[in-house]
Amino acid sequence: MARIAFIGAGSVVFTKNLLGDILSFPELQDVEIALHDIDADRLATAEAMARYVARERGATPTITSHVDRRAALDGADYVLNMVQVGGHKATLLDFEIPARYGLRQTIGDTLGIGGIFRTLRTADHMLSLGHEMADVCPNAWLLNYTNPMAMLCWLVYGGTPTQNVVGLCHSIQFTTEDLAELVGVPAEEVTFLAAGLNHQAFLLRLEHDGEDLYPRLDARIESDPELQRRVRVQLYRRLRYFPTESSEHAAEYVPWFMRHDNEIERHRIPVDEYIGRSEENLVEYERVKGLLARGEAVPLERSIEYASSIIHAMETGRPRNRRDGKRPGAGPDGSDPAAGRADHVAGIVRGGAGRRRIRDAIAERADFERPQARRHQRHHRSARRDGGGVEAGEDHRDRGNAEKGRRDGSPETVSRRRQAALQARHCPRRGRR
Repeated sequence: MARIAFIGAGSVVFTKNLLGDILSFPELQDVEIALHDIDADRLATAEAMARYVARERGATPTITSHVDRRAALDGADYVLNMVQVGGHKATLLDFEIPARYGLRQTIGDTLGIGGIFRTLRTADHMLSLGHEMADVCPNAWLLNYTNPMAMLCWLVYGGTPTQNVVGLCHSIQFTTEDLAELVGVPAEEVTFLAAGLNHQAFLLRLEHDGEDLYPRLDARIESDPELQRRVRVQLYRRLRYFPTESSEHAAEYVPWFMRHDNEIERHRIPVDEYIGRSEENLVEYERVKGLLARGEAVPLERSIEYASSIIHAMETGRPRNRRDGKRPGAGPDGSDPAAGRADHVAGIVRGGAGRRRIRDAIAERADFERPQARRHQRHHRSARRDGGGVEAGEDHRDRGNAEKGRRDGSPETVSRRRQAALQARHCPRRGRR
């Protein structure tokens, strides 16, 4: 019987969705669920929700609650991390402090100062979580939902012995559904290949019954001036592949929109958007808590989150291809370690998540993502030094990389050679410099 630990289970609505998905599989209906939260009130609500979901699904899981995180982790096979350190009060500071200096944000959870704030205040939790997992559940898989995804996952497998780490997001699912609707095909019949950094991936292929859907999408965009007011449509028209992150997210990842009042108006960019979302989450928590207390029904539908499918595949051996699973790897050119932790398809099978390198990433996209990847790298290293990671800033993965470098030549030399070859292939002028 698999043991699944929910870390930050007080995010009750999200916990409800993940539990509902997990317990919808007959093979997972007798799993052990260990709930953890530092807020006793939210933890009690999460337990009430877990028992409600079990009844609704006709499942018989073993459900336990733990204020102590280590107790929840003990013996776990899977660890779902969904914490938000500091809660709503910290979110307000993420926006209010930069705003005093004229800096505008929309979501503030990935790059920019908001992402840095989140990383710094979450670093201790992630490093402690990785070390505790290594002690009490060394073979468990960490399925992380907390942002900033790339920095926090990197903290764990770069700063602790825990290496079984997968970052999960739902932006690709929502994007493919949106594009399917725009071009008039059923979303469930669309096939795609996506790769990239979290919150900045791209759809390298988008097809329906073998037909490339990009020409249809181009025609749809040209015929609709309102679509052209989306930030990510503008990125798509310049980078040739559609970005998977929403326009309000994407607007703050690049320097071309948020600093200009006319661009904010033209592209309908919702400044301070996440403050409103955070306030709505507080209201929703109280509403759901009241429903549970009164014994009233709580809507329970299957979500689009990948965690349950990953756990099911690992437990049953029925493979699944999850194209939004972020696993450590090489960069868009196949070599740059700073642009790593991207560009791999995560294949889910019994016992683990494999990966397949994406080779058809174009130079323009690689150049677009590399600066962002380096920012992730700098901030995760800074947080790791402050948070008590491995000695002298050494990455747990660096030992293997160093050995490989001694066998195959300097990693820096290999990186330069591969980058030069990529540029020569895709950007001849640059390649001849």
